[in-house]
Amino acid sequence: MFHAASLLAVLVLLAGATSTAHAALPPEKRAQLPAPARERVDFVRDIQPIFEASCVQCHARGKNKGDFSLETRRDFLEGGETGVPAVAGKSAESLVIEMISGLTPDNVMPQKGKKLTPAQVSLFRAWIDQGMPWPQEITFFKHEPANLRARGLTPPPAKAGLDHPVDRLVDAYFTQKNGRWAPPVDDRLFARRVWLDVVGLLPPPAALESFVADRAPDKRARLVERLLADDQRYAEHWLSFWNDLLRNDYKGTGYIDGGRKQITGWLYSALARNLPYDQFVAQLINPGAEAEGFTKGILWRGAVNASMVPPMQAAQGIAQVFLGVNLKCASCHDSFINEYTLKDSYGLASIYADGPLEIAECDKPTGHTARVKFLYDELGAIDGSVAPADRKQQLAAIIAGPKNGRLPRTVVNRLWQRFMGYGLVEPVDEMDHPAWSPALLDWLAEDFAAHGYNLKHLMTRILTSRAYQLPSVSLGETEENFVFRGPAVRRLSAEQFSDAVVTLARTQYARTDAKFNRQAALQSQEKSALPLQPRWIWSTPGAEVKTKPGQVIFRREVTLAEAPTEAVIAIAADDNYTLKINGKNAAASGRRNSTLTDFLDVAAHFKPGANTVEVTVANLPPDDGRALAPEARPPTDSPAGLLLYARIRAADTVMDFVSDRTWTHGPAATPAPAEELGGIDLAPWRLGRHFLDVAAATKDTLPVQRAALVAADPLMVALGRPNREQIVTVRQSTATTLQALELTNGNTLAALFKDGAERIVTAQPDQPAALITTLYQQTLSRKPTAAELTVASRLVGSPAKAEGVEDLLWALTMLPEFQLIY
Repeated sequence: MFHAASLLAVLVLLAGATSTAHAALPPEKRAQLPAPARERVDFVRDIQPIFEASCVQCHARGKNKGDFSLETRRDFLEGGETGVPAVAGKSAESLVIEMISGLTPDNVMPQKGKKLTPAQVSLFRAWIDQGMPWPQEITFFKHEPANLRARGLTPPPAKAGLDHPVDRLVDAYFTQKNGRWAPPVDDRLFARRVWLDVVGLLPPPAALESFVADRAPDKRARLVERLLADDQRYAEHWLSFWNDLLRNDYKGTGYIDGGRKQITGWLYSALARNLPYDQFVAQLINPGAEAEGFTKGILWRGAVNASMVPPMQAAQGIAQVFLGVNLKCASCHDSFINEYTLKDSYGLASIYADGPLEIAECDKPTGHTARVKFLYDELGAIDGSVAPADRKQQLAAIIAGPKNGRLPRTVVNRLWQRFMGYGLVEPVDEMDHPAWSPALLDWLAEDFAAHGYNLKHLMTRILTSRAYQLPSVSLGETEENFVFRGPAVRRLSAEQFSDAVVTLARTQYARTDAKFNRQAALQSQEKSALPLQPRWIWSTPGAEVKTKPGQVIFRREVTLAEAPTEAVIAIAADDNYTLKINGKNAAASGRRNSTLTDFLDVAAHFKPGANTVEVTVANLPPDDGRALAPEARPPTDSPAGLLLYARIRAADTVMDFVSDRTWTHGPAATPAPAEELGGIDLAPWRLGRHFLDVAAATKDTLPVQRAALVAADPLMVALGRPNREQIVTVRQSTATTLQALELTNGNTLAALFKDGAERIVTAQPDQPAALITTLYQQTLSRKPTAAELTVASRLVGSPAKAEGVEDLLWALTMLPEFQLIY
C-alpha cells in the first residue's frame, strides 16, 4: 500500500505537470523501473482506501487543487490544467510513475519524507497497466455534512422513573453502552450546580436552606423555573458566554480608533427578553446599527492577511458560532482538516463585501473573483446580483429558516457542553462530526425549534433531566473514547469566581465598562410608551443612502414651562456627535461609526424658559474597503443622520421634543430646516423599538455586581477570560502557572480580601462562630464541620480580627470544593 504522504504529494503536483501523458524518462531510466505487480489489483481493496486517506483532502469532496480532481474515474483521467497523470496500459510512459519512481532527480515525489518503495511503485504500475479499473458506483463527491437537515424523532416510551424525554433517550444510550443510572445528587449539591449554571452565582445561604427544607416533589423544576425567570441575573451571567462567542468586549483592539463596535446593549436586551434564537441569529446576520459589531469584526490597522479582512471575519464568525464550522483553514487555502474550500469561504464572505472579492490563496491574489454563495447549496442560494443588504437578508432567511437543522443542533450542542462539560458533538466547532447520541441531539434540536427557538425552554429541558442531576465525573485532561456517565466536573469561570469573591467581600465593582442602560431592557415595554415619534434628520435628502463626508450642526430652541425634574436624551448619530445645551458641552460620542443609542442624563443642563440645544454630527469617510480590489472599493460618500428623543418632565408636565424638521442647520443668520429622512426603522440603521426603550428608560442606578459588565482585571485574565479578539467557544479548562501565581499572591485578590475582611469584622466582631458559619455557607454552600469550626475559630480569633478573617477567606476560596462545580 502507498505511503499516504507520498501519494498526496504526487497528486498535488499532477495538476501542474506537463501537458503530455508520456513520461520524459529516457529508455535507460525506464528500464530501471520496478516491474508491474503480477497480482490483479482490486480498486476497492487496494486503491480506494489510499484515496480516502491521502488524496481527497485536496482533489475531491468539492476540491480540485490545480484543477485536478479524482471525484470520479473520468475526472482522474482528464487530469489537471496542463496534463493527465496516466494512460491506461502504459504505466512506463505515465507521468505519475516518473514522479513516484524517483528516477528523475529534479522530479521526485515526494520531495520530503519517505520515498515510495519499489513494491508500491509496482502496485501502481499494475493498476495502470490493467486499465485502471474503477467501479462506476464509487465516487469521491462531497459528503452531505452531518447534523444539517431538520428531522423529527420520537423518544422511546417512558418507564418507571424515566418519564423525561431526555432521560428516555439517555437510557437507550445506556442500554447500548452497558451504562447505568446512578442516584441523583442531593438537594444541596443540585442547588449549587443549577444556581451557578443558570445565573452564575453561588446560592445565598437563606435561599439554599429554604430549598433544602422544601418537601415538594417538584421543587427542583420550580427552582430552575424561578432562576430562569430572574431576567437581570440571567442576562448578566449569559452575557459572558455570548461575549466570548460574538467577540464583544469593552476595551482592547479597535475600540480606541473606531475599528470595532460593541453590541452590548442589543445583546443584553436580547438575553433579558429571551429573544427567540432564530430572531437572535437573524438580527446578527442581517443587523441594524445596534447589532452590526459582530459581522463588522475588527478593522485591523497596518498590514492584514487576506484571511482576516472584515468580510472574511464575518464569514468565519457566522460559520463557527451558528453552524459549528471552522473556516479559518479554508480562508487561506482549501482546508486539510475538513471538506470546506477556499471558494466556500470567499463565497460566504462576499455576501458582506460591497463589491467583488478577489480570492487570495495563502495571501497571494489569484486573479479570480469569488462567486457569492452559501456553504450548503441544498439549504438555499444567495443571489449575487443584488445589493449587500439584500444578500444579508437572504442569508439570514436561510440560516434561521426551518430547513436548516444545523442551527438548532449547534446551539443545543453548545448548551449541553456548557451544562455537562462535554458536548454531544466534540469538538463543538466541528458539527460535521456525528454525535455520541444522534437521537438525543436530534430530539432536543427539534423540540427547541418546535417551541419557538426558546433558549430558556431548551435549558429547562436539560436542567430538569435526571441526566443533569447525576453525580459528576472527572473527564481528565483529555477524553478519549468518551462514554456519557454524568456531568463532568467543571471549574468556575473567571466571572463566576470573581463574582463570588466580590460577594464574599461585601462590595461591588466600581463602575460598569459596558456603555448601555440596563433599565431599557429590564423595564416592561408597557411602561415605555412615549408621546412623540422621532425622525432621522440630515441637511440633505437621501443621506440615509449616502452623502459626502463633513460636519453638520443642528440647532433647536426649546422653551420649558418650568425647571425639569427629569431630563434624559436618547441619541444616535452616524458617525459621531457632540451635544451642547445652552452653550455648554453636555456629551459626546467620541467614537467612529458609533451609531449606537446613548442614554444621557441632562437634567442639570436645562433651565426654565428658553434653552438652546445644538448637536454637531460628523459624517466620516468609510474605512473598511481594504477587503476589496482597488477598483471595487466604495466611494467616500456614506450614510449619515441624527436621531434624538428628549424626555423632559416636571411632575405631570410633559415637555418632550424629538429630532424632526423643526431643527435647523447652517449659519445661524440664515438657518435652513432639517430634512426628515425617515422613522426609527429606517435602513441602514434600523434601530426600531430599541431606541424608544432607551428613550423611555429611567437612569441605570442598579448596582454593578457582575464581572460580565466590567473589563477584565488581572484576576479574570489569569482565570481564563479571553481578550475576545478571536471567537472563543470553549475556554481552556486546565490550570496554568499564571493562575497559580494570581491565586496565591495576586494584588487583585489580596486587595479584595483585605478590604472585605475589615467589613466583615466590623459587622460581626463579637460573633466569630456565626461569622465563620456564614462564610462557609457563602463559599461552600454548607456549614462547617465541628473540626473545621474549631480550626477556623483559632484562625479568626475572639473577638474576630481582620487578619484572621482575611486568612480564612484565602483558605476557603483555594479549596477545590469552592473552585469546582461538582
